[in-house]
Formats: sequence, structure tokens, C-alpha cells
Amino acid sequence: MRATRLAYTVLLLPITFSTVPALAGPVLQPHRAVYDISLNKASDRSGITGISGRMVYEFNGSQCDGYTVKFRLVTRISTADSMRMTDQQTTTFEDGEGKTFSFVTKSFVDQNLEKEVKGTARREQDSIRVDIDKPEPNTVTLASTQFPTQHLFELIDKAEKGENFYETSLFDGSEDADRVMLTTVVVGKPAAAGNNDPELPALSKLEKDKFWPVDIAYFNTEDGDGGEEMPEYRISFKLHENGLTRDLMMDYGDFTMTGKLVDLSLFDQALQKPCGK
Repeated sequence: MRATRLAYTVLLLPITFSTVPALAGPVLQPHRAVYDISLNKASDRSGITGISGRMVYEFNGSQCDGYTVKFRLVTRISTADSMRMTDQQTTTFEDGEGKTFSFVTKSFVDQNLEKEVKGTARREQDSIRVDIDKPEPNTVTLASTQFPTQHLFELIDKAEKGENFYETSLFDGSEDADRVMLTTVVVGKPAAAGNNDPELPALSKLEKDKFWPVDIAYFNTEDGDGGEEMPEYRISFKLHENGLTRDLMMDYGDFTMTGKLVDLSLFDQALQKPCGK
């Protein structure tokens, strides 16, 4: 099921590669965010009668030290005659210049390991080389794109400049780590949390910070659908200028899930100084 991939991807936000230098970008806030996951709606065709769970996302690092993400999503998925538990655990590291990206993801179903994907991607002159260690050793060459943190830098940059629509791509090591996703991104006008915002209690001192509403549609470049412009899925969320995402909506067509921010811990930020000093 793609729910684990989608929830992970919304936190690592895809953006295009061409216009922002690797070292340019805002200061991202190291933090740990906890979200309650629930089913919003489902069609009869999906067979799903309920989804509940919790997602934990931890972001640390700086341009000098690189960026580490630890992510876990546990969900209970109910149908008319069964219930299963899924558990995805992902750790990634991206160097500060966005040149290398290492990843390991373990997926469990009912506490049994179903799949492990591990590897390292490197940005080359006009492509991405992905060396996959697990589940089987393999090397693939993909179209040039960027990795998640550098992508996030550009999304915030475009939002700050008032750009409302653009196309983009992303490699994040998810699924089988063998493809780049193309996306279209819509960014709304900046706003601040209202008094009736259900996530306000979790925001703490960030309650007055502005955010942008963002909507992203994801397309599989390898579908070979002859130009049929149907996304595999869509996501929407509120993006804060320090990199926090919240009020998640994940749409698969047959069903949609929500992610509500319920707890937020802010870590100390590294001092901004030239690397190596």
C-alpha cells in the first residue's frame, strides 16, 4: 500500500532542481513532530472501513553537518472482514550540498518484516546514480533531480517569492528506490493560524508564524500511459517557513487520510557559520 510512501513524502517535499544553488536556503528548524493519522473518506471500491495511526518525524542537521531524518508511521487498516497493522521505519542522510543521499526503509506488516530497501544515491553531472544494497544489490541511473532537503529549500524560496505554480521532480529512496517522481505544485497565499485552528495547541511558540497552503500532485514517469495526465496521488498541507509541515491531507483517489499535528518538540539550531570554521 502506498500510504506509507505518501505520508513520508509529504514531509520531505519535492521541488525542482534548476534555480537554487545547493548551499542557498533558509535555516530549517530541527524538530520532532507527531501526527495522528485517520481515514477521511473511502469509496466502496477501496474496501477500507477505517484507518488510524500515528506518524513521527524527526529532522536534524545543518548545511555543514548534513541533514538526518528519522521517520516512523504505524497504521491500523480495517476492512469489512480483517484488520492489519503496518509499520514503516525510515532513516535518511543528505549531505549539506545535496550531492549524496543515503536511505534505509524497513516495512513491517503485523510485526513481520515484509521489505527492506537500503542504498545511496549520488548526483552526477546529468543524472542520479543509485547504488541499492537491499533487497538485492543493483545500480540504476535516473534522470537528474534533487534530494528532499534541497527540494524543501526551493519550495520555501518559491513561496517567499510569491510563485504559485510550478513543476518539479524528486528522488527520496522510497518504494524500490528506482524512479523519480514528477510533480505539479500549487502554493497559496501566506496566512497565520486562527484561534480555531485545531493544531494550535501543538504549535506552541510557532503559533504566530506564517504558513503557506500547498497542494502537490505526483506522477509516475514510467507508467507509459501515452500522455494520460492522471496523478498517482495528491497531497495538501500547511508549510511553515522553518520547514514544519502540518494539517496533512493524502488523497489516493479511492480513499483519503489526514494527519493532524498533536505534538511538537523544537531542538537547538546549529549556529550559522562558514563550514569548517
